[in-house]
Amino acid sequence: MAKTQSAITWPANFTPGETDNFVSNEVIAKGITSAEIWALLNDITKWESYYLNCGQITAPESGPMLNKDDIFKFATFGFPPLTCTVEESVTPEKSAAGRLAWSAEAGEGVAIYHAWLVEDLDGGRVRILTQESQVGQIFREWSEAKPNKMLLGHQDWLDGLVKAARGQQVDETNLKSVGFPQRT
Repeated sequence: MAKTQSAITWPANFTPGETDNFVSNEVIAKGITSAEIWALLNDITKWESYYLNCGQITAPESGPMLNKDDIFKFATFGFPPLTCTVEESVTPEKSAAGRLAWSAEAGEGVAIYHAWLVEDLDGGRVRILTQESQVGQIFREWSEAKPNKMLLGHQDWLDGLVKAARGQQVDETNLKSVGFPQRT
């Protein structure tokens, strides 16, 4: 019997299809656990080691692990550091997906909700899903641009997580291949 996979829980004002842009990226990898991925994703001080499209990270006052209601900052996609509020943080368990989500506003009507699911699957596999719903003129423009920078950047994040969990170095990225500036 097939198992139903978990889904993101969206606040009403960020319902996909009702915002200016929505991106969804997913990877399923063998030989990695949700606990290994969670240790890299939930610890904000590790992001720069595997995701080259972020920087200027300020961890929450409580420490590097992201917990519900924590405030943290990071720069990404050419934006100055965004002030983010953790909306959901649930550690993965054998029978339940890990959930991480944050929201941010960047003035001029720009708002985002970025959510993650991390769950173990049968056969020694892990599923990592990241989705982001965005409001604002810049995101309307990005939704029509080719290549889609947000889609490429989030795939880089997923690919980096998997490589880091396997002890591999991250060097080549999708964003780099289309000339999008990244931290070096």
